[in-house]
Amino acid sequence: EVQLVESGGGLVQTGGSLKLSCAASGFTFEALNIGWFRQAPGKEREGVSCTSSTDGNTYYADSVKGRFTISSDNAKNTVFLQMNSLKPEDTAVYLCAAGWHSCDDYWGQGTQVTVSS
Repeated sequence: EVQLVESGGGLVQTGGSLKLSCAASGFTFEALNIGWFRQAPGKEREGVSCTSSTDGNTYYADSVKGRFTISSDNAKNTVFLQMNSLKPEDTAVYLCAAGWHSCDDYWGQGTQVTVSS
């Protein structure tokens, strides 16, 4: 069974940083694309970043380019999202996700990130 467990969310001021972690289990970590989505109240779920297992290419949403960085520790089956220069509009539930052809076949429960102005 694929399991994705996020941690690291919290409350931070505008301009601050947070690092989210996602511990993955139940599958060969390198076999799936893995990344992050977010969902703010009243808004559609948005893809934040996704790393391809095939070629290592990484997608970032335009809204986070230059501020967020995805990385992974394959030995620990963990993916991270380093978020810098946070803005109030980054406030959302952040969900770790993995998939075979994209990044959205399997989902974690999410971790709340709140950026105060």
